[in-house]
Amino acid sequence: MACEQFRVIADYLEIDENHRERLMLPKRAIAVTLPVHMDDGNTKTFQGYRVQHHLTLGPTKGGTRFAPDLSMGETAALAMWMSWKCALNGLPYGGAKGGIACDPTKLSRSELEAVSRRYMQEMIPFVGPHTDIMGPDMGTNEQVMAWFMDTYSVYQGYAVSEIVTGKPVSIGGTEGRRESTGRGVVYLIERAMDLLKMDPTECTAIIQGFGNVGSVAALSLALKTGIKV
Repeated sequence: MACEQFRVIADYLEIDENHRERLMLPKRAIAVTLPVHMDDGNTKTFQGYRVQHHLTLGPTKGGTRFAPDLSMGETAALAMWMSWKCALNGLPYGGAKGGIACDPTKLSRSELEAVSRRYMQEMIPFVGPHTDIMGPDMGTNEQVMAWFMDTYSVYQGYAVSEIVTGKPVSIGGTEGRRESTGRGVVYLIERAMDLLKMDPTECTAIIQGFGNVGSVAALSLALKTGIKV
């Protein structure tokens, strides 16, 4: 989908053919195997991914998701979209995305910590504050970011808080980070409704999912806009 979207926009903007593949294909795509000791004594192997799409504007930036059906193709598409978002907003970052093909709801806390730390161990040669900065995404949270940061810092020999965003406030995270994406969704809805001259009190919103984004968006829509959720 992301590649098809790019082709449509590239045609519209009349981007030179010599630059299209460079803008579409990722700079680096990494696949890692993660053997993890489970609570039952067995060893289970997970598949992890990280795609760094574009580094021209600066270090890459993007979330890390834990989802059962995650693939390299999906990760690459998400990384490309991150590049677009950063560029369109004038941010000095390229796009990246990563994750592990797993169901975090079926892992114990100790198993989740083990798979998180093993993933970061495998990614250490490829990430860094000036190379690629991780953040939370679907299936991950502040605690996972704290494990990432701690694992990376142990290998560096000192605390490196800037290796991840979305970490707990107590170790250098930002107030309001957890709610920011959901509030951003509502902000864009309000802008769109203003442009379309829609009356919020006559509108209904249907939200799929009730995680970090959906729950905050639902609450903000109901309390701030008057839209029926």
